[in-house]
Amino acid sequence: MKQSTIELWVGVFVAIGIAALVFLSLQVAGGTGAGTGNAGKTYTVYADFDDIGGLKTKAPVRIAGVVVGRVSNIGLNPETYRARVTLELSEQYKFSSDASAQILTSGILGEQYIGLEEGGDPEQLKNGDTITLTNSAMVLEKLLGKFMTGFVEKAAE
Repeated sequence: MKQSTIELWVGVFVAIGIAALVFLSLQVAGGTGAGTGNAGKTYTVYADFDDIGGLKTKAPVRIAGVVVGRVSNIGLNPETYRARVTLELSEQYKFSSDASAQILTSGILGEQYIGLEEGGDPEQLKNGDTITLTNSAMVLEKLLGKFMTGFVEKAAE
C-alpha cells in the first residue's frame, strides 16, 4: 500500500514536470501568445534588411517595449537581394513615414524582434509602405570574425 502511494506521487510530479516543460517550450518558441492587442485590425508595411539573423515569423514588433505588431512574412527582395520583412501593425498605432526599424535581441534566450523608432515627419505610414531606415541584426559569428581578424593583424605587426 505504501509503495503504491509513493509511485502515485512520483507519477504526479513527473506529469507536472512534463507539463511545465511543454509550457516553457511554447513560451520560448513564441507559442500562440498575445497578438497585437487590437482584435486583428492591422495594416501592412515592409522593411528591407541586409541581414535578419535569427528573426522568425510571428516575432513581435515593439516600440518602447510595447508590442504593436508581428512579423508576418520573411522573404528575399528579388530586385535588391535584401531580406524583405512584412510587418502587420495594429491600426490603433500610427507611425511617421520616416520611422526606423532595427532587429534587436531580448532576454537571456536571445529572442529577436523588430524595434521601431518614431520619426518626426507628420506624414504617416500607410498600408503597403516601406520603412527605408533599417539596421540589420548583429550576428555573433561576424563580430567574432572581425575581432579575430583584428587580433591576428595586431599580432602580425
